[in-house]
Amino acid sequence: MVDMIETIFGNETAAKVMLYLFHYGEAYASGLSKDMSIALSQVQKQLGRFEESGILVSKLMGKVRIYSFNPKLAVTKKLKELIQVFYDAIPKEQKEELFQVRRRPRRKGKPVLSKVKNGN
Repeated sequence: MVDMIETIFGNETAAKVMLYLFHYGEAYASGLSKDMSIALSQVQKQLGRFEESGILVSKLMGKVRIYSFNPKLAVTKKLKELIQVFYDAIPKEQKEELFQVRRRPRRKGKPVLSKVKNGN
């Protein structure tokens, strides 16, 4: 299933960036690069392309540029629905491998993978 999303977005980096943003809601280039084991230059290039196309927006938080889906773009909701289809089809073991890094401490008793809250 991940191969199919790579075909739709053009390459593996683009697919991983979209899945990562869908899973976490936002990302910064060096964190995404480290978490997904992708070269920083490739991640920066892909984030730049998505931002130029209007799919993503970014904001500076201190010295870090944070990227997220563009809520003002009419197609964003449909794009996220498409990504959700692929995300839901990824086996639990593969999700745990792809998204193993926690962004904040887990609440006691909370499952490793929970339903994504992506603003739909």
